[in-house]
Amino acid sequence: MKKRTFGLTAAMVLCAGGLAGLPVTPTFAASAPIKCHLTYELAGWSAIYQHATGSGHVTCDNGQRAAVSLSMHGGGLTAGKFRVSGRGDISNVYGIHDVFGSYAQAGASAGAVSSGTAQVLTKGTTSIALSGTGEGINLGVAIDKFDIEPAK
Repeated sequence: MKKRTFGLTAAMVLCAGGLAGLPVTPTFAASAPIKCHLTYELAGWSAIYQHATGSGHVTCDNGQRAAVSLSMHGGGLTAGKFRVSGRGDISNVYGIHDVFGSYAQAGASAGAVSSGTAQVLTKGTTSIALSGTGEGINLGVAIDKFDIEPAK
């Protein structure tokens, strides 16, 4: 009886040890990057420092969607109020949860005309290309930080 118990215990330990060495892959992880799209409204002010808040909606190619809260901080040389409506294309994400967080400017500010603005921002390997139109005297000011959070 002791030999049989010892043998079964040894077999179970070997099997458990073998299973521990296998890679674990979450079943919810996507296998390839998807694209997500943002539509948004921002309103804010500028007096050398720029601040804006707003809301929007994110929809992803895999069917995921979310209402979002937005905030933006930046610098500029103008003063005044502004309102911008726009859209953004978010790339290199595996699910909508990758969209949330803080994005930073990815280089020099994109040129803009008096009625529109364009900007590319990054968060790690995720990037978002924003474009918008609106009214105000300081459109086109560089964005230093752009936050996307789930709406409350």
